[in-house]
Amino acid sequence: MKRLFAPFLTAAAVVGLTAAAPQAPAMAAEDINIIVVSHGQASDPFWSVVKNGVAQAAKDMSITVDYRAPETFDMVAMAQLIDAAVNQEPDGLIVSIPDGDALGDSIRKAVSAGIPVISMNSGSQVSASLGALLHVGQEEYDAGKKAGAALASMGGKKGLCVNHEVGNLALDQRCQGFADGFGGSVTVLPTTNDPAEILSKVKASLASDGDIDTIMALGASLAGEPVVQAVKDSGMSGSVKVATFDMSANFLQSLVDGDATFAIDQQQYLQGYLPVVFLANNARFGLMPGGNVPSGPNLVTKDKAAQVVDLSAKGIR
Repeated sequence: MKRLFAPFLTAAAVVGLTAAAPQAPAMAAEDINIIVVSHGQASDPFWSVVKNGVAQAAKDMSITVDYRAPETFDMVAMAQLIDAAVNQEPDGLIVSIPDGDALGDSIRKAVSAGIPVISMNSGSQVSASLGALLHVGQEEYDAGKKAGAALASMGGKKGLCVNHEVGNLALDQRCQGFADGFGGSVTVLPTTNDPAEILSKVKASLASDGDIDTIMALGASLAGEPVVQAVKDSGMSGSVKVATFDMSANFLQSLVDGDATFAIDQQQYLQGYLPVVFLANNARFGLMPGGNVPSGPNLVTKDKAAQVVDLSAKGIR
């Protein structure tokens, strides 16, 4: 028998596992197959960390895990990937849910087929209603509100929220939370996920409105880094506070250098890792946590940034 118990006990110590509904007889680890369908491509620096967590969990649990995502942010294509996964009858399905309306029917099909489903990253508010067993991630609105309040306490009065995937419920909630927590004037700047476009649009916004003193980005590599550069290019370093969701080695270095204020760490490695461990133990032993698992948020400021630069470069933080 392959060694499964150390990873299982680690997860149990963190969240407290409880017996789920009666399951089929215990399966051999090598027979367990899990499919992950996310809206984020593994080539995206953020999602590459999620995939690293998935891969490590598959290795630790000695099972087969297949990671899939549409080529772009495309809900029709993602629904088709979920449908294809259901047809393969895996022992577990992990999905992100950026749009519950668009993906709901496909997820319900999985549940109706008797496939255990866990959602991760996005979709915490609709996960249970679609039949998922639990959600691993952070509450996006609450994280945005916490960030907005922190930036307002630093003197921010007029803010910009750079949204690189308008229509992604999780990102829309981040901007709304930021606006509500900030309390001042907030404008949402819609962009694509092209860093060059983000750089150009943020520079244009700063040029047209000199009162902007706070910018919230919703992703470190794609948006946070070009926002920092746009502020520098505009000659406004020090007068415009920059914060971002998530982390990258370069943005963390900006924190160390004083060019950014903080990053919100949702620990996406765990969003990939934990659902695989949970579903493997569900297939093997009929075990499942009794509720959602919050992976964040944590505010990473200058004093903490240096500690996680190396881990970020290694694709773990």
